[in-house]
Amino acid sequence: MAKISISMSDAMEEFVATRVESGEYNNTSEYFRDLVRRDQEKREAEDKLRVMIERARASGVSEKTFDEIWEAGAAAARKKRRGG
Repeated sequence: MAKISISMSDAMEEFVATRVESGEYNNTSEYFRDLVRRDQEKREAEDKLRVMIERARASGVSEKTFDEIWEAGAAAARKKRRGG
């Protein structure tokens, strides 16, 4: 496992220590590993969203009205709930 040394303000160190002392984390390393995992998950979600937006833009403008699109989505959700 890699070992990293970081510098931070006293206020930040106190904040991290408070989180560890609260029992949310067993130690400082666990706190920082959780931060990195959350950042990775956030990046992955942002990347997926970017791809979805690019696909939507590339698909062009629909000829359907908002109500038609909404009803099609609602019908698909109903069908999915029924197992179809």
